[in-house]
Amino acid sequence: MYKENLTKYADLTVKIGVGVKKDQTVIVRAPINAVDLAREITKKCYEVGAKDVIVEYDDEEIIHQRLLKSPDDVIKNFPKWRIDGLMNYIKEGAAIINIISSNPDLLSDVKPDRLALQNKAASEASKEYKEYVLGGKACWTIVAYPNESWAKKVFPDLSPEKAIDKLWDNIFKATRIDIKDSIKAWKTHINNLNQKLEFLNKKSFEKLIYTAPGTNLEVELPKGHIWAGGGQTSIDGDYFLPNIPTEEVFTVPKKTGVNGTLRSTKPLNYKSNLINNFELTFKDGKIIDFKAEEGYETLKNLIETDEGSQFLGEIALVPHNSPISNTDIIFYNTLYDENASCHFAIGSAYLLCVENGPKLTKEDKKRIGINDSLIHVDFMVGSSEMDIVGVTNSEEKVQIFKNGNWAF
Repeated sequence: MYKENLTKYADLTVKIGVGVKKDQTVIVRAPINAVDLAREITKKCYEVGAKDVIVEYDDEEIIHQRLLKSPDDVIKNFPKWRIDGLMNYIKEGAAIINIISSNPDLLSDVKPDRLALQNKAASEASKEYKEYVLGGKACWTIVAYPNESWAKKVFPDLSPEKAIDKLWDNIFKATRIDIKDSIKAWKTHINNLNQKLEFLNKKSFEKLIYTAPGTNLEVELPKGHIWAGGGQTSIDGDYFLPNIPTEEVFTVPKKTGVNGTLRSTKPLNYKSNLINNFELTFKDGKIIDFKAEEGYETLKNLIETDEGSQFLGEIALVPHNSPISNTDIIFYNTLYDENASCHFAIGSAYLLCVENGPKLTKEDKKRIGINDSLIHVDFMVGSSEMDIVGVTNSEEKVQIFKNGNWAF
């Protein structure tokens, strides 16, 4: 059954995730433990007519050792040749498939300032790549692959083998692989999300008001904002799913239009470091105060990455009654936890969520109120107690979420 499901998982990734086309090059970025999925994805890419499939493997353990033992000048000199090589393929129309399989606790013994140094160097080296991704100039997707450390973090009372099996079971359920025709199920799901998008875009709210325990926040939306979700369409007209799974619809906040307090409801696993039970306070869009019960220094370094990391770049709505949320599992993995909960992102905005977004200059973004940053980091705030009200330019108030779920 595992092999059959893995094949369906790869099929979904290739056909719906990035929509591989005939004679297209595909870049697969994978951890070394995910070799069986990388091979299955490669096979599926060639079956649909890909011209070439280039697989790049990484090893978290080696990265861990480098962070512990190499000198600072190595940490802050990210190998830009890797990004340059990737960009050459992307500019020629390559699709990108990212397989993630992180150990949530692996880097807990690395000093926060070392992590901040590496994260900033990687973000600066990847700036052009991120602009392509956030600007809709490439088709890309992210899928997850279990490992022993991650599985044991999620299911600490099980043996490693049973924990991995159970994590796979939940991944296959969350990605609808357990349904006989999973691709058809995904098309139905995307159609349902599109109905929510149609309503939100028609209303064109001026602001959203969030209330929940520890959260009292007003978020202005910029003129010309667009709600997106499920899949996206690149500027070349190609359809893709950035995340598998995905339950969200999302847009951009006005950079200087966020005021109030926001409390997290799930841990944030940032670069294999956990930030837990944290609060952010905003004034005119900027984070002016923050606290965390766990991972304070990591949160501090994240917020201090650059000027834009002190502001928000994404608003995402996810109902509490959804497949991932209903597992009642904390996955300690942002790909899954963000799709179980309403969330925001610190850092850059997705330019696809603004009219003519990919064509905007830096000056345009500043004028409209669109945030720009080296980073884009999602964190979860939703719960069964979350209420959200939208306010239109005619001051009509519309209940969008009630008790954590869609109110329309």
